[in-house]
Amino acid sequence: MSETPENGAAGGRGALGGRAAEPVPGPAGAVEGAGGTGASVDPSALRWLLLSLGVIVLDQVTKALIVARFELFERIEALPVLEITRLHNRGAAFSFLANASGWQHYFFVTLASVISVGIVWWLSRLRVRADRVLALGLALILGGAIGNVIDRLTHGHVIDFIHFHWRQQWYFPAFNFADTAITIGAGLLILDSFLESRRVKS
Repeated sequence: MSETPENGAAGGRGALGGRAAEPVPGPAGAVEGAGGTGASVDPSALRWLLLSLGVIVLDQVTKALIVARFELFERIEALPVLEITRLHNRGAAFSFLANASGWQHYFFVTLASVISVGIVWWLSRLRVRADRVLALGLALILGGAIGNVIDRLTHGHVIDFIHFHWRQQWYFPAFNFADTAITIGAGLLILDSFLESRRVKS
């Protein structure tokens, strides 16, 4: 469903389309809907930035604890399938491009910075209630991206410490809470796209 100029100016999903224009605020702080009834204005989804901040704090605190208590490669068995270990990752989430020659450091810092600015702009175009799933996913991705960028700028690498395995033979790439937030956020974006396509078809 294409978007009219009026829809783009009113906010909603912005350039992605598919979301109807927001109601116009009335003189008493209410919005004018069908039949003239008033309802509270749906505030900007920028309020979800508090969640992004929470992800950043959790991510950095846990990494600081790992650095303070573990030497590099030191590990403890937390569960039969889980080790807590200190690893340094110069690549992306789940050690992607970790063995590249060094160019990936600047690439990932630049990419994450651009994506973060874009997500903040996108959140400013969304509404708290009408776009809840999409805004939640974006906020999680933003918090995770910034958490890992802080690592790259301060250490030159990302600190990973969550390491799942199966019978000490098959090991999943180590990760951290920032990677977890990014993964959950991406899943929510996929879910929102699915829900939006169903809404448009109905």
